[in-house]
Amino acid sequence: MIGLKIIFWFLLFVIVYTYVGYGVLLYIIIKIRRAFIIGNKIEIDSSYEPEVTLFIAAYNEKDYVEAKMENTLALDYPKEKLKIIWITDGSDDGTPNLLKGYPNTTVHHLDARNGKIGAMNRGMEFVKTPIVIFSDANTNLGKESIRRIVNLFSIPKVGCVSGEKRIIDKESDVASGAGEGIYWKYESTLKKWDAELYSVVGAAGELFAIRTELYRHVEKDTLLDDFMISLRVAQDGYTIQYDPEAYAIESASANVKEELKRKIRISAGGIQSVVRLRSLLNIFKYGTLSFQYISHRVLRWTLTPLSLVLLIPILFVLAFNEGLLDFGIYSILFWLQMLFYAAALLGWFLENKSIKIKLLFVPYYFFIMNLSVVLGFFRYMKNSQSVNWERSKRAS
Repeated sequence: MIGLKIIFWFLLFVIVYTYVGYGVLLYIIIKIRRAFIIGNKIEIDSSYEPEVTLFIAAYNEKDYVEAKMENTLALDYPKEKLKIIWITDGSDDGTPNLLKGYPNTTVHHLDARNGKIGAMNRGMEFVKTPIVIFSDANTNLGKESIRRIVNLFSIPKVGCVSGEKRIIDKESDVASGAGEGIYWKYESTLKKWDAELYSVVGAAGELFAIRTELYRHVEKDTLLDDFMISLRVAQDGYTIQYDPEAYAIESASANVKEELKRKIRISAGGIQSVVRLRSLLNIFKYGTLSFQYISHRVLRWTLTPLSLVLLIPILFVLAFNEGLLDFGIYSILFWLQMLFYAAALLGWFLENKSIKIKLLFVPYYFFIMNLSVVLGFFRYMKNSQSVNWERSKRAS
């Protein structure tokens, strides 16, 4: 039993560190730095106003074109310095035609659909400005978002800037929306601390920017293009900075089924990214960046979900050996674990009955997040086998 207890405490440490401990440690480090390091704050040049390109890869987004362009043209940035590029490969719903006539806007269309990655790789050939800002067609940006992002590029060391993804949160939101909103608020805090320590580890695809010269073509089967693009910029020795006041507003997933589907894709992409960015695990080469990357991203997509799964049978054995109703430390932890998962399942049940209890949003969303990682792993393995089969077929 001693060996099992050691495994249990190790798994529990991994889970707690991933979701709480890293944030606490980051907060302590930041507080110490602020107390003992004087004059380390880099001044941002608010007068820095280079030409920039707002880059939007879109497929059949006619329902969002008018709102997106109205929002874009109202942004606080010199109109003559803001170039707008839409890449509409494969769109057959009239999206390209709707974009005609807007000022400073060019549309590069191909009838063939090559996917978002193909559109981005092709579209970057048309970007002539020193900074390119990526955004989605179905998101609206805060009025000062472009200016705030660009200001951070006045620091030479900055190669990428991430904005904040904000979820529309209403009283009537489904559990997925409310849970996602809480999650992103926590993520926003961690990103601010990550940026202050050294660098954010990944950008939000809804709104992020890079120095155009740092863009590297992304593999066509990439699932998380924003993550891969931004982390490769960091690999090149630049930092990824973050401004929560540069934000993109997006509606939450329509329902939990859609949210789970989206998160499975993100989780599969996360695992794919860990494999492709495995050199970033070398803490001797990348130092602080590796520490942040492993703590904030890698554990969430690999060891932590596995730890949660293993913890269920291991804790049951320890609690049973101790006495399930004797309420020792293991039996108490076992029943707390069961209570947590019961709350998550109750949240799922009530969600399907259209009954909203906010107290259940957090365990429910936490459960959905980690379930998506497990299912994402199987999706990644399936995709990898398909890609390897296609390569073998072409080779033969």
